[in-house]
Amino acid sequence: MTAKKTKKKTSDPHAKRESKKYDNPIASREYILEVLDKAVGPLTHPQLCQQLSLNDVDQKEALRRRLFAMERDGQVHSNRKQAYARVSKFDLIRGRIQAHKDGFGFLIPADNSDDIYLAYRQMRQVFDGDEVLVRLAPDGIRGRRDGKIVEVLVRNTKQVVGRYFNDKGVGYVKPDNPRLTQDILIAKENTLGAKNNQFVIATITDYPSRQAPAMGAIAEVLGDHMAPGMEIDVAIRAHNLPHQWPEDVQAQAATLPTEVDDSDKLHRVDLRHLPFVTIDGEDARDFDDAVYCEAKKAGGWKLYVAIADVSHYVDLGSALDKEAEVRSTSVYFPDFVLPMLPEALSNGLCSLNPHVDRLAMACEISISAAGRISGYQFCEAVIHSHARLTYTKVGKMLAAVNSRADENVGGNVNESEKVEGQNLREEYQAVVPHIDELEKLYRTLRRLREDRGAIDFETTETRILFDEQRKIERIIPVERNDAHKLIEECMLCANVCAAKFLEKHELDGLYRVHDGPKEQKLENLNAFLAELGLGFGAKVKPEPKQYQQMIAKIADRPDAKVIQTVMLRSLSQAVYHPENKGHFGLAYSAYTHFTSPIRRYPDLLTHRAIRHVVRSRQYSDHVQRVKGAKVIPKKHIYPYTLEDMLRLGEHTSMAERRADDATRDVVSWLKCEYLQDRIGDVFPGVITAVTNFGLFVELLDVYVEGLIHITSLPSDYYRYEEAHHRLVGERTKQVFCLGDELQVQVAAVKLDDRKVDFELVGVSRSANKKKSRRRKPDSDSSGEASPMSEREKIRRGEFTPVDKKPKTRTKSKAKAGAAKKAAAKKNAKKNAPKKTAAKKSSVKKSPVKDSAAKNTSSQRTVRKRKAK
Repeated sequence: MTAKKTKKKTSDPHAKRESKKYDNPIASREYILEVLDKAVGPLTHPQLCQQLSLNDVDQKEALRRRLFAMERDGQVHSNRKQAYARVSKFDLIRGRIQAHKDGFGFLIPADNSDDIYLAYRQMRQVFDGDEVLVRLAPDGIRGRRDGKIVEVLVRNTKQVVGRYFNDKGVGYVKPDNPRLTQDILIAKENTLGAKNNQFVIATITDYPSRQAPAMGAIAEVLGDHMAPGMEIDVAIRAHNLPHQWPEDVQAQAATLPTEVDDSDKLHRVDLRHLPFVTIDGEDARDFDDAVYCEAKKAGGWKLYVAIADVSHYVDLGSALDKEAEVRSTSVYFPDFVLPMLPEALSNGLCSLNPHVDRLAMACEISISAAGRISGYQFCEAVIHSHARLTYTKVGKMLAAVNSRADENVGGNVNESEKVEGQNLREEYQAVVPHIDELEKLYRTLRRLREDRGAIDFETTETRILFDEQRKIERIIPVERNDAHKLIEECMLCANVCAAKFLEKHELDGLYRVHDGPKEQKLENLNAFLAELGLGFGAKVKPEPKQYQQMIAKIADRPDAKVIQTVMLRSLSQAVYHPENKGHFGLAYSAYTHFTSPIRRYPDLLTHRAIRHVVRSRQYSDHVQRVKGAKVIPKKHIYPYTLEDMLRLGEHTSMAERRADDATRDVVSWLKCEYLQDRIGDVFPGVITAVTNFGLFVELLDVYVEGLIHITSLPSDYYRYEEAHHRLVGERTKQVFCLGDELQVQVAAVKLDDRKVDFELVGVSRSANKKKSRRRKPDSDSSGEASPMSEREKIRRGEFTPVDKKPKTRTKSKAKAGAAKKAAAKKNAKKNAPKKTAAKKSSVKKSPVKDSAAKNTSSQRTVRKRKAK
């Protein structure tokens, strides 16, 4: 009886799954972790074999390989005696390195907990993007989480791009990526003939350690200067973006047909009779979504969202699938796309081009007259797009019949635009009735979105226009009309249905998770709003609706953009994760990505989850099947476990950030190049960030950001108030605040560093005049105050010059000032309850009083060095 009980207790609950996946199955990862958790201490490989009753040599070797993989993935760790335990048993935290240009860095934990600070001496042994194990240090400063690197799990930097230098016979490459702060030493025999100051690509041969720097060999010499388009090549290599198709991927792509086979159309729901249309930008090349809408007789609508069926062509575990997972996302550079899938798919079979049959995963959604989803069904379908439309065309078609002007186009629709819109309606008359229904549905969904409290920040996206030499000709804002928002609402509906589907069928999938603001960021936001007489009322942690109400409340204020910027920075970054935690910004309890499997790997995973249910024997009222469709076993299409999804969620989130960083890098380089010929020119700008070392300013006309260093401000002692996003002059009382409009002169452009330096010419408008005096909030129900009348009277464009030339002090005045400062410092030391020593910097700082930071962040007094 006892033996039976023990056998039942130690049996692997995932044995059946493992037997389907492997010919010679071994214990599952989950069961291995369970055994390790129950053990008194770490277990060696022989001890684990004994615990798992493994006698076969092949099984023991398979266990050894599995333990190695689990250690690589950060699930287990081995000590010096090669004994294994769960990582958490060693008090270790797994994560990815995020380096800072100044040499220190952070661990971004895989469990999405708070970042861990890594000092310079820790960062010497790793590169940005490496995966490591870190142990928390017990002596973190002021409650900060400090860490020490225990082990490097994965090295993710294989090559670096930078300039080659030779200093007294010592060759090295200085990486172009500012997050790679370590030089790569190059032996004389590995220079490939590179000359001083040339751009090169270096392959890492020896990674850095605590004792030795990184070594490398030059693989390619790019040249003395950046040729047109080279900035993209540099960014691709600097950020380690996969950019070359492996041979097996090319071979598989070559076997794909150019058109949909008739045999593939069988056993699918035929939706070719519905006049689907695609609505995209003028320069779009791949069309992965099509829409159709019709009114229901009883009221409400039936919305169809058809998405290219990528999962039909990209089989699980194929060469295409493996490469798509590695890339995880398409990267959109200005005028160039680095795709996740080869063009044979992204621009061919999986692009819903007009007037051809295409395979799709379709979602049929029933929506009530109030805009609520009352039902949905997914199906494998074949569709036929009836028109390829653009946002501009649809916007004009809708504006032509609307009595009111489209608020996003601006101004009233003139007669010529009405005529153009009417002509377009005649040209596309077959689909116009359905587009009109889409517009009615959009208006309803928009009202529901507002009632739900989804946050709708007004941000400005820009587009770069090039000349024939690929130099920037203009930088223009991208205008969003109702057609953009119409498609957006349709995609949101489909994504919500997909998230509900995952929950309904209890599938391990990836949700798009957006957490609410973290405590520290919320404290800073509240302090900033309080200075303006604003607030979220009695709620300690605001809901999305309170954010949106605040945006509506400040809409007519001259500092509205500033407040929105601070609010946006208070929010967390969205990630992919198998645990559904809701989407704060969109105010959804469940949300995922389904609508772009051509360019996002998480969407492809969602398609596979849905297709698994469609092609199973499992009953579901949320799928539509065609008789005769082949049943596909789960292991052949969706064998993923929760553990797999945790890994994929972390990887795809990282790949998304990596793509954003690379794109931002290229745009910054192009904008710096654009300003090189404009040194000395004066532009209007707005302060977009305030730091203890100066002001970041974005030029209003060209959307380029640069820095006014604190040493370039009028001579004064400046107090940095982080929570209030401002610098305050102690002598002149001059305030430089987030959102202030300035006149600035382009002083210098550092192309390799992607930096622009500005000089202050004058202040055009203060975003928050006299805001250092706190106002008492009005006594309304929310506890919020209305905008100050003084700020409403400030006219945009007013110009108040500032004294750029600092006043020199006489020796007697300087001595008196020094004596006064020494006395004040002595008094501050006497009265301060807690002190911290000012760190050495190129800008002198006074001691910080913690008591002054009770309701705000720390205030730092910064003395500007006198101009010579």
